[in-house]
Amino acid sequence: MTTGTHEAPHAAQAAARRHRNRSQALVGYLFILPALIGFAVFYLYPALRGLQISFTDWNLLSAPNNVGLANYDQALRDPQFWRSLGITLKYVAWNIPLQTLLAIVLAVAMDRLVKSMFVKGLLIVPYLLSNVLVGLIFLWMLDPLLGIVNQWLAATPLGKQAFFTGADQAIPTIAMVNIWKHVGFNALLFYAGLQAIPRSVYEAAAIDGASEGRTFWRITLPLLRPVTVFVLVTSVIGSFQIFDTVAVTTQGGPVDSTKVLVYYIYQNAFSFFKMGYATAMSMLLFALLVFFTLMQMRLLRANESDLD
Repeated sequence: MTTGTHEAPHAAQAAARRHRNRSQALVGYLFILPALIGFAVFYLYPALRGLQISFTDWNLLSAPNNVGLANYDQALRDPQFWRSLGITLKYVAWNIPLQTLLAIVLAVAMDRLVKSMFVKGLLIVPYLLSNVLVGLIFLWMLDPLLGIVNQWLAATPLGKQAFFTGADQAIPTIAMVNIWKHVGFNALLFYAGLQAIPRSVYEAAAIDGASEGRTFWRITLPLLRPVTVFVLVTSVIGSFQIFDTVAVTTQGGPVDSTKVLVYYIYQNAFSFFKMGYATAMSMLLFALLVFFTLMQMRLLRANESDLD
């Protein structure tokens, strides 16, 4: 009789806790519902629709014909597909190391030398500009005949440079343009990571007599690993999708030296109206990005933190 009297309040408390948990979960689902709807409408459905189109021969004007894996087979046998992928990898090789290194240097400089919030704010300005506007600005500045940069270079031993019009200079130039646009934003991410490192760690290193260089390599860089993973993953994904700057400045030229993979996909979709073939190449690019992302997260141990 006594046991039943004590169990009743416990059961009532457990039922109230379950009811409260369900109410809180429902509120949480309601908050994320708009984001889920947006993801389903603008990302999931287009992706699934694109996967379906990749198995068809569709020119936008007639009904799509199912061709199975023919588009994928054609892409893997297409020399221009592999050439465009190689050009994209060349752009990534120029863009990622330089951008990441400069961002870390700027972040350390902000952490140690710059106290002005105005100067730190200036770094984000290029990131706020659209890719098209940035491309147009540099197209005018680097014009081989009238560009202000070449006017300056003409007075130096280097002389005028081809920049966007030189087959060997076009990809490095496009990489430099995008580094200028994104390095400030990445520097602020690294700066935020530096602020999260406890100062007691540096004080302990100083007491042990560690030099500035040793402190940077043994403490700062390892503790920045979570930020580094985020910057590298997002930068690599963005670099493989380079399109705007190419479309504004070179349109894939000269002699196809800047025809990156996304620009080749765009040409097949909207110039040649090969929607099935273009979406098949998009799916291959998606698979490649998933592979590179998982490889980076595995190599950089993205799910671990040295601060634990």
